[in-house]
Amino acid sequence: MTLELYNTLKRTKHIFKPIDPQNVRMYVCGPTVYDYAHIGNARPIIIFDLLFRVLRNYYGPEHITYARNITDVDDKINKRAEEKNISIYQLTEQTIEQFHQDISALNVLRPTVEPKATDHITQMKIMIECLEEKGHAYVAEDHVLFHVPSMENYGKLSGRSIDEMQAGARVEVAPYKKDPMDFVLWKPSKEGEPSWPSPCNINTSGRPGWHIECSAMAAEHLGENFDIHGGGIDLVFPHHENEIAQSTCAHGNADTTEQMANVWMHNGFLQVEGEKMSKSLGNFITIYDTLQDWPGEAVRLTMLQTQYRQPINWTAKGLSESKKQLDKWYSVLKTEETDKQDHDTAICSEVLSALHDDLNTPKAISHLHSLYKHAFEGSKEAAHTLKVSAQLMGLLDQKPEHWFAWKPSRTSLNEAQIAELIIARNAARKNKDFAEADRIRDELIDMGIVLKDGPEGTTWSVS
Repeated sequence: MTLELYNTLKRTKHIFKPIDPQNVRMYVCGPTVYDYAHIGNARPIIIFDLLFRVLRNYYGPEHITYARNITDVDDKINKRAEEKNISIYQLTEQTIEQFHQDISALNVLRPTVEPKATDHITQMKIMIECLEEKGHAYVAEDHVLFHVPSMENYGKLSGRSIDEMQAGARVEVAPYKKDPMDFVLWKPSKEGEPSWPSPCNINTSGRPGWHIECSAMAAEHLGENFDIHGGGIDLVFPHHENEIAQSTCAHGNADTTEQMANVWMHNGFLQVEGEKMSKSLGNFITIYDTLQDWPGEAVRLTMLQTQYRQPINWTAKGLSESKKQLDKWYSVLKTEETDKQDHDTAICSEVLSALHDDLNTPKAISHLHSLYKHAFEGSKEAAHTLKVSAQLMGLLDQKPEHWFAWKPSRTSLNEAQIAELIIARNAARKNKDFAEADRIRDELIDMGIVLKDGPEGTTWSVS
């Protein structure tokens, strides 16, 4: 069974052939640790965790190296630390700890290596000096900038011309730039900001630009040319485009480093209830907040209901449906199962085939539904196959009693919304539409709301 992946660089899906099957290497852009990660950040974390699992299953866990970085030096970090009146180190360490707690609840495996930007300043400076020596970078007013016109194929990942990229980008206008598209590799630090001795014989101290961080960390842990680079579609330009420029120009061997990574994978955008997530719209949702209202596996399953390259509409209804589905799947696992039974049970070939087809999770989930039906009818073999197949996707990893013991730590509905749902339920009962009344009751139960019907009407409480 072959593994096929869509490559943004080639704009096609093709059979994945690693450089070295004994050491398949993948890099994914991780968080910038200045605040709680939002639900949009969770999508690439879950998607590439799934790919990590699929690769481990296909090639063997010992043959996969997965690097997911942490950006711990950034303008946003400096600003947030100042707002909170705490040190930058204190802010980043707290945020990293919270990030790990959040994604652990989503059943995300730890990557093989999780490099921090601040631990790789030396590698960044070496790469920057190499770019300057080769004529791809220059010093101007204590900055080091990459000179975009020095690279012949700049723009091949996004597929846009220089003019198109310049028109669509928020390019910093600076008089010291040779070209408007030139981007920062190193810049001087302001007072109170993190700083290191600068490269390229610059006398003032400074700090790296964002793009050079990933190029240096990827090369350090995966080599100059590796198999897969992943991230959100929003990173294609300028971040990933600039990574390719820096890495290929620094390493300079067109035969082996023309693309930095052979396969570039990007997940689609996430909207919340049909709108772009924004603090100004009041629909900005963090992973932490979501986990107060929903179990992590329900969040994970909801993400996987949509194929990774497609846009996803994040809704409370979708979470509720995922929770109900997991309730059903866990219900057929209540009979005693031994580890040996699970170990000897093969993963469903249809589920594997779907995942090997560019992570076709909707199709894989449809096969899990079929397994559930057979398990519900009493097939122990189907129950075991359901469990091990779902576990490949990071699901059904708990004991059923632990799953059913979960309760939300708060209600995700306000009192006005609860009242509206109760009115709608009562209206449905009056019209003898008992199916709709039951649906509304179940929706409230999923939100942690228990109804009590009495002579004076319907009351509610948090379970």
